[in-house]
Amino acid sequence: MAQDAMQPTIPAAWKTTLGAMMISFSAVWVKLVHVSPTASAYYRVFLGGIFLLLILVIRGEPLWRGWRTLSWSLVAGLFFALDLYSWHRCIGYVGPGLATILGNFEVFLVPVAGVLLYGERLSWRFVLSVPLAVTGLFMIVGIRWEQLSSDYRIGIAYGLSTALFYTGFLVVLRKLQTHGSKPSALFSLMVVSFFTAFFLAVEMFRTGDSFAVPDLQSGVALIALGLFSQTVGWLLITHSLPLIPAAIAGLLLLLQPSLSFLWDVLFFGRETSTLAWAGVSLALSAIYIGATSGRRRSAKR
Repeated sequence: MAQDAMQPTIPAAWKTTLGAMMISFSAVWVKLVHVSPTASAYYRVFLGGIFLLLILVIRGEPLWRGWRTLSWSLVAGLFFALDLYSWHRCIGYVGPGLATILGNFEVFLVPVAGVLLYGERLSWRFVLSVPLAVTGLFMIVGIRWEQLSSDYRIGIAYGLSTALFYTGFLVVLRKLQTHGSKPSALFSLMVVSFFTAFFLAVEMFRTGDSFAVPDLQSGVALIALGLFSQTVGWLLITHSLPLIPAAIAGLLLLLQPSLSFLWDVLFFGRETSTLAWAGVSLALSAIYIGATSGRRRSAKR
């Protein structure tokens, strides 16, 4: 009987692992493209939205869920656009590894939003995780803020802004998926992706940014970003998470920031001291504690 109960967990765990591995390459693809941070963010959600739309059409899902759904999707798209705008710039300043760890700090902000908006309570595990994360971050970047370069400080600010805007996105997405029409997660992400692309396109027109994709490497990386990070990886995690115990889910999702940091070291030669490696371990441990202290996490970057 126990063996039968475990059957759905095994494939679900593998799907979550595969999804986390796919999403761990997000910052790598961004680093490889020869377009601006805003342009790479735009193509990520625009191409991802097209892939998601094709899946919805193939599955025969309705493509209209009412004006209320559309309005909440618009707000979610604005937050996600701000999130990607910040994160893609953060990657350029501090590298894929640290940028991904900073982006995952949303696990500390979402519970606070739950307290302020819904009267939820914070667990002792969450309270413990916050100082651990801050300590780990200082071990990675250095204790003396004034000794960091201005670019590095700007990158850290963008990374923390990423976590803040992603928190806003998750709060609005929760409202979107629980109101009257209750659209599917697939539909929600598709509409939000197109709204996000719209806001990013407006910013590109405002600043005179180019939509041109200059070379094959950039084109392949942008397609991979839209297909694997925005679509396939996200779908694998979203569909498999409900079948996995929270502790295991949190551990598997931790692969994403862990691997992102590893790719930064292997592919881009990031120099990391022993103290910084200890800080990475501490920050990731804090993210795990924070992620498993309350409700399940959503698919991340």
